[in-house]
Amino acid sequence: MLAFVARLPLIVLPIALFLALFNPATLQIDNVGWLIRGSDNGENALGTHAFLHDDQAGWNLRTGLLNAPDGVSILFTDSNPLVTLAARPFAALLPNDAQLVGPWLLACLFLQIWFAWRLLKPHAPDAISLWCGVMLLAALPTLMNRYIHANLFAHWLILWALWLFTDRDRARSLPRWAILLVVTALIHSYLLVMTAAIWASAMLMIFWQAPTRRERLRIGLGSATILGMLLAVESRLGAGGRFAVTGTYGYFAMPLDALWNPANPGYRTLLPAIPQREGRGLEGFQYLGLGILLLVPAAIYATSKYRGDAAERGILRRLAWLVPAFVVLALIAVSPFPDFAGAKVARFTLPEALAPYLDLVRASGRLFWPVAYTLAFALLLLVFRLPERRAPLLLAGALAVQAADTAGIAAAVRATSAEAAHRETYVRTLDPRWDTAIVAAHDVTFVPARAEADLGLFQEVAWRSINHGRPMRLVYAARKSPATEARLASETADFIAGKLAPDRLYVLLNPVRIPQSARARELVLDGITVIVPQRMTR
Repeated sequence: MLAFVARLPLIVLPIALFLALFNPATLQIDNVGWLIRGSDNGENALGTHAFLHDDQAGWNLRTGLLNAPDGVSILFTDSNPLVTLAARPFAALLPNDAQLVGPWLLACLFLQIWFAWRLLKPHAPDAISLWCGVMLLAALPTLMNRYIHANLFAHWLILWALWLFTDRDRARSLPRWAILLVVTALIHSYLLVMTAAIWASAMLMIFWQAPTRRERLRIGLGSATILGMLLAVESRLGAGGRFAVTGTYGYFAMPLDALWNPANPGYRTLLPAIPQREGRGLEGFQYLGLGILLLVPAAIYATSKYRGDAAERGILRRLAWLVPAFVVLALIAVSPFPDFAGAKVARFTLPEALAPYLDLVRASGRLFWPVAYTLAFALLLLVFRLPERRAPLLLAGALAVQAADTAGIAAAVRATSAEAAHRETYVRTLDPRWDTAIVAAHDVTFVPARAEADLGLFQEVAWRSINHGRPMRLVYAARKSPATEARLASETADFIAGKLAPDRLYVLLNPVRIPQSARARELVLDGITVIVPQRMTR
């Protein structure tokens, strides 16, 4: 009984944090309206929806109901392959309009608290220090800021990697690393880069420390096997294809003052927020929070006054092995175009040959996350050195400051899911003739073929189309192949030239000139001009 009470915060804290950040109605499986309003989470739900309704999808992790006839990997729809694959056997039992984003967010918070607890429990001097430290480590502002992208809410993968890394036996367990990396690959590629950096550091460390040649051979062969496994998973997910280069590396970089600059005045933090340039306030957001920042002088004091036990010193020495990988991640995160307080600092030219590779991590500001978590973890370990009574008092104070500092962030995040309480699936496509037009069509497209031009409208039309088994000829995807771009450009040119497919529903994004030959098929639904299938005009 006492053991259960001692671990009760593992249940209470994730639920409390979830309720602080999200409306509880987001947990209702059949409540999708709050998602398909033009958000990345709407694309997450849409990709899963298409896959679960696509009879031809099988287990190939692609769906032909989006971006037809080319199809698209669910990885590139910002969907969650791990969750989608897990839900596939139960697709017939799920509601027709099922969404798994809300439950996933709650699961992430349970795992976030769990791994923070596993990391800190062996070193915390008392229960108060432990649970204050768990909340400080688990609820970083960077996690809250990822409400917009459910897959990237899985910061627990970083904590899982650190938990493996910081223990000698766990770090040597190749099967444990393989499980972590495959799970991460099935969630998000950026998180895979981060956890792989920690894994590579662990392999380098244990290879260097290996006592025998046989052990080094085991590590080398095991690492090669894991790498091959990851390449196979990524290839299966479609990551090995040829994609158009966007040339946007550096646009979403991390500013040099990101650790102490909240960046977004709407978050109403205790420290002043200096707005960053466009693109850097979200992906480059790395604010630690005032509570964590206050631990820095306390950790310096503790280091100068107290030695710490052998286990803690051993972990700090192990963390030093992460420095080379973290330097690389930090440099990529900052990019050759560093900013400070919203202003340009310097600009460096990169070789053109690097452009395709850096484009794969164009949202580079994210890559600093494992560095930030490791920094917060190390600060807590050092503060744990303080004498009895001082550590819990300091950490309780730091947590109170952190809670006050991030209350504005939590409120802003929670406001984004407030609509879930209304349980309205559609707000843009209310006319019943939408369904009539979709059912009459062979497929559906937008003109011009840019889903992101009105993503909320696209998501509602696509959701309806999938429900009726009608493929969308475009999609808002993280990656597009040159072949898809050429096809969409050709289809738009055909429309302008008056060469319309007779059985296609065209949704027009104004202003678009309607060819004379299509006038008889023109209809206005909820203020949106559409060209209905020819059979509807007979």
